[in-house]
Amino acid sequence: MASMPREEVFDKVRQALVDALSVEEDEVTEEATLTGDLQAESIDILDIVFRLEKAFNIKISQEELTPQDVLSNPDYVNNRKLNDAGLAALKERVQHADWSNFEQDPDIDKILDVFTVGTIVNFVEQKLQSS
Repeated sequence: MASMPREEVFDKVRQALVDALSVEEDEVTEEATLTGDLQAESIDILDIVFRLEKAFNIKISQEELTPQDVLSNPDYVNNRKLNDAGLAALKERVQHADWSNFEQDPDIDKILDVFTVGTIVNFVEQKLQSS
């Protein structure tokens, strides 16, 4: 699929989130966090991914969003926190996210807090450009 204007990507992402999370459209802003503001739970992420795949005709692997091989690697994780090498690996693999706040407390249990609606829009744009 050819790339599309960010506004159009955002509209489709917003619709997927409204449908998956039963939230109001006006709650879905670029700055809204999936787990904090929109109250998404881990199981909801699967539904969101499915809806995004259908809306954009793309395939999304779990590793693209949260690379478990980084998060479970003992060379990168100590006491459930990523070390500098782990943060570097995570940033390399998941370039569509803003890791600046997570870097202050790289607790792997809080990784989904990083994902905003804007992060998802960035990710979809990146997928569309690479396809």
